[in-house]
Amino acid sequence: MLRTSLATLTTSLAAAGCLIAAGPAVAQERPQRNACSPAVSLTGYSDALDKTTHDGTYVGNLSALARDGRGTVASLSDRSALFRLDARSLRPRDVIPLADENGAALDAEGLVADRDGTYLVSSETEPSVRRYSRTGEILGRLPVPDALRTAPEGRARANGSFEGLTLLPGGRTLIASMEYPLAGDPADLVRFQTWQRTGRGDFRADAQYTYRTDTGLGVSETTATPDGRLLVLERGFTSGVGNTVRLYLSDRPRGGTALGKTLLADLADCPSLGATAKQPQPNPLLDNFEGMAVTGRSKGRLDVLLVSDDNQNAVQTTRFLRLRVRA
Repeated sequence: MLRTSLATLTTSLAAAGCLIAAGPAVAQERPQRNACSPAVSLTGYSDALDKTTHDGTYVGNLSALARDGRGTVASLSDRSALFRLDARSLRPRDVIPLADENGAALDAEGLVADRDGTYLVSSETEPSVRRYSRTGEILGRLPVPDALRTAPEGRARANGSFEGLTLLPGGRTLIASMEYPLAGDPADLVRFQTWQRTGRGDFRADAQYTYRTDTGLGVSETTATPDGRLLVLERGFTSGVGNTVRLYLSDRPRGGTALGKTLLADLADCPSLGATAKQPQPNPLLDNFEGMAVTGRSKGRLDVLLVSDDNQNAVQTTRFLRLRVRA
């Protein structure tokens, strides 16, 4: 079951120095400034890392974020690199190369900074979830149910498996969200696989849940809230139109295995704050958002950081968004 005790988040990160300010806080009974919806407001964005490098490594292809707990935010590239970003400026402090047991690159998509300082990283290649040290050595690998493996070994489609990864408060339940349905499943149904911690760094495969996406969208990221619910990012792309990005809150099942959801915001409804797009978009603020992390809590709202995957493409942008979410 997706049950966990309420965990207390530490004080929220200070607003990143490169983020565009979005004004002072306002009383909750008044409309939020820069509101995307009644539940979500935009407090800033930054394109400062777009098309940059650090220590010879391209700072892009960013597919996941995690609060690192040591004055940094970890950001995962799907080209086998893990960046530690300064929590205030979001600029890279260092970069750690990742690889599988044979030294091959990963299609790394999901990231958890565990309480012992290690990292849990999901890859779409098999798919897999591995544990890494802070310097990039493999410490272990979690079991994956056969049906979730990429075809022909299993029923998952290529580049459509473990896109999101999160650890529930308390640190005992790990969740990986599939991006797209398994072969034979309905077109709007994706699987959420859980593991239970059994010891220091060890996990066993546990319950599996289902989640219904909006038509034509996939799940690009999942992250836990302090009370054990899930923020789910659904994303899609239509050529000539642009991206659809919607933020949902998913609650624990009331019996059964189906996860419910409540729309918090369609990011197309956010103010653009002067952002520009390199290709058609419903809102120039939008891009290929794949990474998400809860970075803090303030006055009953969650501070949520998003990052887009630019695919090292000239018409896409590495962009960070900072949201204030009432969940």
